[in-house]
Amino acid sequence: MKTAITELLNIEYPIFQGGMAWVAEHHLAAAVSNAGGLGILASGGAPCEHVREEIRKTKALTDRPFGVNVMLMNPEVDAIAHMLVEEGVQVVTTGAGSPEKYFPLWKEAGIKIIPVVASVALARRMEKFGCDAVIAEGCESGGHIGEATTMTLVPQVVRAVNIPVIAAGGIGDGHGVAAAFMLGAEGVQVGTRFLVADESQIHENYKERVIKAKDIDSQVTGRSTGHPIRVLRNPMTRTYLKMEAEGASFEELEVMTLGSLRRAVVEGDVKGGSLMAGQIAGLIDKRQSCKEIIEEMMTEAVDVMTAAAKRFQ
Repeated sequence: MKTAITELLNIEYPIFQGGMAWVAEHHLAAAVSNAGGLGILASGGAPCEHVREEIRKTKALTDRPFGVNVMLMNPEVDAIAHMLVEEGVQVVTTGAGSPEKYFPLWKEAGIKIIPVVASVALARRMEKFGCDAVIAEGCESGGHIGEATTMTLVPQVVRAVNIPVIAAGGIGDGHGVAAAFMLGAEGVQVGTRFLVADESQIHENYKERVIKAKDIDSQVTGRSTGHPIRVLRNPMTRTYLKMEAEGASFEELEVMTLGSLRRAVVEGDVKGGSLMAGQIAGLIDKRQSCKEIIEEMMTEAVDVMTAAAKRFQ
């Protein structure tokens, strides 16, 4: 399938793998790129040299394009921004703020810049500063979220900018891919479904929890603090939401969640860890390789769009 995104990045399928902190490491990113999508490494809060090492490990596993997600609140973000140029990274996605201060550096190096946006205003600002595309991410997604849904955000961003838009949030099968295209997107970003990929290195307990999740199993914590995060419900979220309702301070809530994502991903703590996952988790019921996931999604998307077109002939 050819779209503006596949042409821009020289990839086979218009599917990005989300840059999920502690999850999106070299095994997963390389597998997605080898399957024809765009694998993305997460910098999260990691030190610069750790991210550099992940880039080199990814290059050892694939000769296809891949990207790095830069979390702009990382204490070493300046060093990471320059290191990406040194390592010849081809694509950068960004989150948790505006990356405009790094645009001159990255553009001079020929890096494709694709920020994650949660509003029309930020999408327009990013286009003004010269980004190559934007990822419009709705609140159905796992992890840090905005307010608008994918269904409402994507078409408004598409209408507001003249660069390609990638839809994200609540997309986990071919029907979701087809819907994103109908909203005007040129590609999709998928996170939660790749959590259970064979190449994903997260703890088996975490994978099993995603596979067993029901449609009502995601919750949003941190709305009162201004840092809402979508996760799967567990004893930790129940305690958090209770404390939040009782007026606990940001500092009290932060102490409880400090290191909780690592506990879930690395240690398999599904009771006290932060099980970041999107609302689409209830749709995921099997483990597959990245290649199988991507090919199934694209085949289904084409079938869905073909069937829909026939209805209006």
